[in-house]
Amino acid sequence: MKHRMNRWILAASCLLLAVSAQAQQKRSFDLDDIFRKNTFQAKSVYGVNWMRNGQFYSSQVQDQANKAVDIVQVDVTTGQPVSTILEGENLKIDGKVLDYDNYSFSEDETKILFETEHEPIYRRSSKGHFYVYDRASKKLQKLSQGGKQSYATFSPDNKFVAFVRDNNLFYVDLATMQERQITTDGKWNFIINGGTDWVYEEEFGFAQAFFWSPEGNQIAFYTFDETQVPEYNMQMWGPLYPKDYKFKYPKAGEKNAIVSISVFDLTSGKATKMDIGQEQEQYIPRINWTRTPNLLSIRRMNRLQNTLEILHTDTRTGQSKVVLTEKDKAYIDITDDLTYLANGKQFVHNSEKDGFNHLYLYDMKGKLVRQITKGKWEVTNFYGVDEKNDLVYFSSTEVSPMERHLYSIGLNGKNKKSLTPAKGTHTINLSRDFKYYLDYFSTITTPQVVSLHTSAGKQIKVLESNEALKSTVANYNLPKAEFFQFKTTDNVTLNGYTLKPVDFDPNKKYPVLMFLYGGPGSQEVVDSWRGRNYLWHSYLTQQGYIIAVVDNRGTGGRGADFKKVTYGDLGHYETIDQIEGAKHLGSLPYVDKSRIGIWGWSFGGYMSSLAITKGADYFKAAIAVAPVINWRFYDTIYTERFLKTPQENAKGYDENSPVTHAGKLRGKYLLIHGTGDDNVHFQNSVEMVNALVKANIPFESAYYPNRNHGISGGNTTIHLFTKMTEFVLRNL
Repeated sequence: MKHRMNRWILAASCLLLAVSAQAQQKRSFDLDDIFRKNTFQAKSVYGVNWMRNGQFYSSQVQDQANKAVDIVQVDVTTGQPVSTILEGENLKIDGKVLDYDNYSFSEDETKILFETEHEPIYRRSSKGHFYVYDRASKKLQKLSQGGKQSYATFSPDNKFVAFVRDNNLFYVDLATMQERQITTDGKWNFIINGGTDWVYEEEFGFAQAFFWSPEGNQIAFYTFDETQVPEYNMQMWGPLYPKDYKFKYPKAGEKNAIVSISVFDLTSGKATKMDIGQEQEQYIPRINWTRTPNLLSIRRMNRLQNTLEILHTDTRTGQSKVVLTEKDKAYIDITDDLTYLANGKQFVHNSEKDGFNHLYLYDMKGKLVRQITKGKWEVTNFYGVDEKNDLVYFSSTEVSPMERHLYSIGLNGKNKKSLTPAKGTHTINLSRDFKYYLDYFSTITTPQVVSLHTSAGKQIKVLESNEALKSTVANYNLPKAEFFQFKTTDNVTLNGYTLKPVDFDPNKKYPVLMFLYGGPGSQEVVDSWRGRNYLWHSYLTQQGYIIAVVDNRGTGGRGADFKKVTYGDLGHYETIDQIEGAKHLGSLPYVDKSRIGIWGWSFGGYMSSLAITKGADYFKAAIAVAPVINWRFYDTIYTERFLKTPQENAKGYDENSPVTHAGKLRGKYLLIHGTGDDNVHFQNSVEMVNALVKANIPFESAYYPNRNHGISGGNTTIHLFTKMTEFVLRNL
């Protein structure tokens, strides 16, 4: 018995040694692995351009023989090319192969539009040179000789291409390649036709502001009169005398551009202005063509964004009629979910009016037919209506606010079917004819898997499994995320997750670095594979830190009440919840509550600045990257949606500005900003520095010349994260 016991002890010891050796064999990683070598870069399936027949998509493939890039037609059921749409070596201008950045097909797929020399402007806007390729004649022609164009788009009847240049709208007749100018009053910083101004692009999420009618005989377009909008000036560093870059940026409470909607008729050659009312202090966040000829749908909002109206407008006369009005005690979010059915009798619209975002069916007079989806969960993505089968496709939080799953449901609101059973986050790319979809699936511990499915949910093929990355991850000391919940002293349940060192010892005391964004409707605590911040956080666990992420009140996925409780008092409840998070973490036996830090970017930088000042008793250090410091400095649409105007709600702006609380700062504070940030202006950090100097509070700062809100380019990213790493190691 004694000898047997010794053998057990010996076997157990050997097992422990083997496990220990295996753990020791796992490799550590550094910032170069994350930011230069891309050691943990997940593969994906990119450039899937669904064709009219949903069994096929087009993709770019490099011809190994001549190194040219071909466009091929791929059968989604096999993942294999079945034909070559265009041989890249034949795509030539003046004897040279065209080096293009993007391409798109005409509706009938007989022509292809190529963009070259792509030049980004802001987040979504860009310009470039465009070329039209005719597949039948194999002829390639430059779209215009007049300079770079923006948003070149085929008409649905494949006869024309419209585009914007120098703030004016044009179209080209593809039969003759003759160019026609629709507007002539466009001027930088004064009048914009067919494109959006800065604030619409950033906050309403679109830059192209012209839209072909379904018949291809009309173009509806926006005009922005920016004359009265104040200019913001950024100095661009480099030349002996730095240059001024001035652009129209309406800060909270200031004048917006005056917006009008017109429809140009190609047959008559005339533009008719649509009736959107006499009020100038309003927004037109979307326009859509209905399925009824000459009928345009216009969404109109008041400046406070708590009233939404859907107008139906006769494009021949410009006369409008309000068919649906929605009001909210706080604000209404704008989406692209409004969809008009081909029967010309109904439309689908989303709303939070029952407390959660759901889909509703209306007739064309705005009368409610039925609520399609219902429950204490959110519809997060609406993919469209398969009218042949009367099915609606959408993603939601029904399983959990931290997951996303695909569903189908009858247009009658019955027979809801879950199509993605695997626990985690499913991002969906549905084919145009609703026959197939690509599922980009991941969890917080599992890299992305891309698979092809029928619209009924049957898996056909895994297109990318990321097995190589999974193997790489298994060989490195990457921590496993652990989700948790806790209740605050206000009896609010908050979600979070932690990353612990792989050699975590519950008997030790660890410092904690918290990370947050925290802005309205956002989420960081989601069960999906994360990006560079997550990898940097994993690197810090190697240095002996626990990382914690908490989603405060105001974030998304949990209904309107949870999200909109911050209305009019932005920063107040969010800061309370992050302090509660620090207190909860500090109560854990393995956390050193005297060494809790916090960091964030943009809204997260605003929040980390509030945490280190209003929460000075709980945070030892904070990093604020590109933070909003005073909401008076930020744009009208975003800020007033949540705070009203400064004239109406000065208290809401000032009581939760980090500037107001700068004198309370006792810990270590690192402030980082790009001087070329067109979004959250460098002015914010300048104001915080002034407040800290006035209060005689020491701080650290880093600024990146000419870098925008993303603070990237060249060696910038690794320099930035090296700076932040050094700060954390030294101060936490």
